[in-house]
Amino acid sequence: MSSTARYTIIIVVALAIVVAFASTFTVAQTEQALVLQFGSPVAGRGLVTEPGLHFKIPFIENVVLLDKRILGIETPTQEVLASDNTRVEVDSFLRYRIVDPLKFYQTVGTIERAESQLGFILNSAVRRVLGDADLTEIVSGEREALMGRIRKEVNQEAAKLGVLAVDVRIRRADLPEQISEKVYSRMQSEWARDAATYRAQGSEQAQTITATADRDAVVLRANAQRQADQIRGAGDAERNRIFAAAYGKDPDFFAFYRSMQAYESGLPPANTRFVLTPKSAFFRFFATPTPAAPTAQAPASANATPH
Repeated sequence: MSSTARYTIIIVVALAIVVAFASTFTVAQTEQALVLQFGSPVAGRGLVTEPGLHFKIPFIENVVLLDKRILGIETPTQEVLASDNTRVEVDSFLRYRIVDPLKFYQTVGTIERAESQLGFILNSAVRRVLGDADLTEIVSGEREALMGRIRKEVNQEAAKLGVLAVDVRIRRADLPEQISEKVYSRMQSEWARDAATYRAQGSEQAQTITATADRDAVVLRANAQRQADQIRGAGDAERNRIFAAAYGKDPDFFAFYRSMQAYESGLPPANTRFVLTPKSAFFRFFATPTPAAPTAQAPASANATPH
């Protein structure tokens, strides 16, 4: 075989390989493809969503691969003027999906250009919706409704690009730093005033409770003292009654018993010194347990002259 034939075979094989590569394309699991012919989709197979190997007419048809996953946009923090003239710093993000690949390709062409326009649309919608709400609505539970309104407005413009806003979220909504410091100082003053009020009310209640408790304690002690005096008086009366009954039964023994008690009380076991004459009536039971009548009347009885 001549060299010319060999070169011809090599050229034909190379062209066959080039044509084979130009006739096929691969769609990944996360992609969708547009098959275009002179900028327009090919009838019947212009959109390919099934993953795998596919065929096209080489050099006439071209393929544009687009992502079919949910994509996201992170917008920078922007300052929004609320309806109550409060400036709020808002940080939001958008999740979207390409739902009309042909319109997407014809309007924006690439993901980068689409995200640039979607970011502008999102910022405009955030400003319009939050501009009609006050600060309380933005930071309270009504934020969910506001995000729904933002997503609705974004979808009205995003539909022109062939995309659908799946979710719109306000990640953060805070006051600017200078205003936050002023608000915090004002809140701190209000909390300090409330704390002082609560402390004053607590002190007043404490004094009321203490006064009531002291009054109740005085009343309880007075009632207890009155009951104790009554019981003590009843006990003394019973004791006097018992003493009187005992004295009536045996006066001599009663006198002896009371004298023994007097000895015990008057002569304690410590170093006690008690100077009395032995003939004193206090010691009358020391001589005999049954003393005679008082000696003061004995001389009168002895010197009496019978008539």
